[in-house]
Amino acid sequence: MEALANWLERLEKRPGAAIRLGLDRVAAVKARLGPDPDSIIITVGGTNGKGSTCAMLEAILLADGYSVGCFTSPHLLRYNERVRVNGVEVDDPTLVVALDRVERARDDIHLTYFEQGALAAWAVFCEKRPDVIILEVGMGGRLDAVNVMDADCAIVTSVAMDHMDYLGETLEAIAFEKAGIYRSGRVAICGAPTPPQSLIDHTASIDARLQLMGRDFGFRRENLQWEFWCVSSAQDKPLRRGGLAWPALRGGNQLANASCVLVALERLRERLPVSMQAIRQGLMLVSLAGRFQVLPGQPAVVLDVAHNPEAATALSENLFGMGYFPETWAVFGMLADKDVKAVVEAVKGRIDHWVPATLPGSRGLDASAVANFLRAAGVEDARIEREFDSPAMALNYARENASTDDRIVVFGSFLTV
Repeated sequence: MEALANWLERLEKRPGAAIRLGLDRVAAVKARLGPDPDSIIITVGGTNGKGSTCAMLEAILLADGYSVGCFTSPHLLRYNERVRVNGVEVDDPTLVVALDRVERARDDIHLTYFEQGALAAWAVFCEKRPDVIILEVGMGGRLDAVNVMDADCAIVTSVAMDHMDYLGETLEAIAFEKAGIYRSGRVAICGAPTPPQSLIDHTASIDARLQLMGRDFGFRRENLQWEFWCVSSAQDKPLRRGGLAWPALRGGNQLANASCVLVALERLRERLPVSMQAIRQGLMLVSLAGRFQVLPGQPAVVLDVAHNPEAATALSENLFGMGYFPETWAVFGMLADKDVKAVVEAVKGRIDHWVPATLPGSRGLDASAVANFLRAAGVEDARIEREFDSPAMALNYARENASTDDRIVVFGSFLTV
């Protein structure tokens, strides 16, 4: 059997393996893979918060005894992170068999790296037939590969400027693309506090069951706990779930993600009943690497994949909420197609020392270009440390020069983390 690493290398080198939006090719190959499993499908899109939302859904459903398949992207260390069954990463042989199956099914149809991986995950789920399948959108929604699977419930966590080359240059255009995962007559959740009108209009045009943050559901902080509320099915008075522990995932933005999860479960309760005990347990035990993840030891090291202005703003707020540190060091690397200057603007007030790092690949910025973006955003030269050829080298430098009471934040990209 061919090694998974060899399979992935071939996919990466295949002509046209990069982003190529569209559903026709993916739908044709999916049809050749055979009948769909009789699983409840929850699709999660949005600019930020997708991974956290998927992780919370998965943790809660597993705590209640459901079998769960989960497809997410990108990965941090191993491709296997993208495909999980019952909380466990699928092993190499199973993924290779699935990739081979998709390869045979596609015949002469061209698939990108992401599309082949998404269909391989689907092939795994078709074999395992879990009770629930959770699918994370790769980019956008309407033309993303996972959108060939019809969601029983679709969540758009947030809408912000990102991937403008593919999704459009306005919030209205981006919101329309993200709303493409909604389905007629089915639950359509939006966690954005002020959703663009295009999302609302599209949902109305297909007669989806739109649930808006602040109108149909929401949350309220209660010191060390929080309360979730949503409009009850009878529309008489709000349903309230108080005394909830904060999700184990750090950051104030996680309450919005958790609220999207709870309203999804509430609207699906007839087919997917979930106990309050499982909700509490799942929120307490959920984990997700690289999302405001604080490593043990001194100096404190914070890992965050924040790579767009909205995520950087949340990172800035979360850093503020950590308490006092004498100085903060940033190991910072980004991709060239991101809004680097806006990311820096959002978080620069929290950073005392910047350590620019080069990221690999054709999209990766080198450290000198990162340093120039820092200067363009008004960061003084005195605060820009040496430039390094990799995030690992930059982190070593920051560890050597920071005091034990300082903190180091590593952010800007999944590749950086």
